[in-house]
Amino acid sequence: MSSAVDGRLDRRELRRELRRRRRALTPDQRRRASRELCRRLRCLPELQRARRVALYLPNDGEIDPRPLIDWFTARRAHVYLPVLRPLVENRLWFVRYRAGTRMTRNRFGIAEPDTRFGAHRANRLPAWALDTVLLPLVGFDDDGQRIGMGGGFYDRTFAFARRQRPRPRLIGLAHDCQRVDSLPVEGWDVPLDAIVSDRRIVRPGR
Repeated sequence: MSSAVDGRLDRRELRRELRRRRRALTPDQRRRASRELCRRLRCLPELQRARRVALYLPNDGEIDPRPLIDWFTARRAHVYLPVLRPLVENRLWFVRYRAGTRMTRNRFGIAEPDTRFGAHRANRLPAWALDTVLLPLVGFDDDGQRIGMGGGFYDRTFAFARRQRPRPRLIGLAHDCQRVDSLPVEGWDVPLDAIVSDRRIVRPGR
């Protein structure tokens, strides 16, 4: 449901409200939303063709893309997870994830592959080498604008995508209850190729 108060909230207040919405979902609602999300994602040509895909482990009520992992594995695609990059402020590495990957908690309490595992070049990819990236959103609108957690990690990591081709396909994921009437465009926001929720697919500019 689209918010009736979007225009009266600044970005910080809007983040707080949208995070409250997704945390308010029951476990059963979250499971159903995850199933519907993944059903829509499996139909996307970007994912059907992809061989190097990054996704995330859900946190703070984020919609859950994990059911896709087995599907990607069956298609012989490699799955990567974002990792806070050591020694480089507010950037991400993407580290290979498979059954048995040693995990740890980063400074935000989010699970990610252990840094010692990710330190080996064979276990990670630079952002530009990925085919498709599934990233979490806090909010979105029908024009394909989005709002994230505010840390800017994905925007900094994929800033090159504004000028570099080829580049990864960037697809934002969210619960449909995180949809709002309108979001402002910020100069640092990296445009997405699509936004997918449990109820819709939004293609910016279409």
